[in-house]
Amino acid sequence: MPEATERPYVLHMFTSTPQMSPFDVNMAADAGYQILVPYCNVDEDSVVQLTQDAIFSRGPKGVSRTGIFIGGRDVMLAADMLERARNAMVPPFEVSVFTDPSGAYTTAAALVALAEKHLKAAHSVDLGGKRVLILGGTGAVGRVAAAMAASLGADVAVASHSSQSRATQVSDEINRRFDIATSGVATGSPDQLHRELARAEVVFATAVAGVQVMTSADLAHAKNLLIAADVNAVPPEGIAGVNVMDDGKPLAGAARSDAVGIGALAIGNVKYQAEHRLFLRMRTGGKPVYLGFPEAFDEARAIVAGQSS
Repeated sequence: MPEATERPYVLHMFTSTPQMSPFDVNMAADAGYQILVPYCNVDEDSVVQLTQDAIFSRGPKGVSRTGIFIGGRDVMLAADMLERARNAMVPPFEVSVFTDPSGAYTTAAALVALAEKHLKAAHSVDLGGKRVLILGGTGAVGRVAAAMAASLGADVAVASHSSQSRATQVSDEINRRFDIATSGVATGSPDQLHRELARAEVVFATAVAGVQVMTSADLAHAKNLLIAADVNAVPPEGIAGVNVMDDGKPLAGAARSDAVGIGALAIGNVKYQAEHRLFLRMRTGGKPVYLGFPEAFDEARAIVAGQSS
């Protein structure tokens, strides 16, 4: 039988959706995992059995070359699945687990870390106490960004284009799950959007790709805007005037001359590095780790700090 050091690196990839994300498969392979096995339509109750099937077959040494990745689209379910997997471990049979549903944890981490950086660089202020409006805030990235920003002391408004009730529902879910305080706001009509923009100092656009949630005319109402950040890389831009390559560039058309924009590729660059580093940490750390959105945020902050040095 080959020595444990010769055994391949195996990653078991759980998703509650019908397919595992090709993006995450590629990222895991580039981080050194040699055998990648997707398990689709996995529900929370199946996680314990799958996890224990993965940990007992390779021995206490072999588990160091085994990992679990949890994807999907539901950020709350993914967090619960991570806890289920963690509780299923039987030391010394214990493997590392990393969750990043729809890339939401690493994308939101990059978004908030860059907003922190540019608030400090352009305005010499922190995110704490700032009014943050998250357009498209009921989606996966918006929910996680809301949790991260609120945990830093920001006054976070989770916006829904569909209705006030939807915004309130999602805000309440986030608050209960992460023990934070956010509010839900409706931005479906121009008057509603303009009212919220007038209060906002930071705007995150986290709506679906290819949808513009803030036009040039809307931008004129954001009289207190310091930072506008957009995760949408598919034309048209989610926020008018924010180019995908912008990384703290002055925002054309903004009411304040010192407002700056952060585009999708600048955010994506940090997101990519964060996900790669987390996969590497899981594979090479030598001991089991459990990686969720707090660890993604720490990684993104470290990357952004390195850019500034």
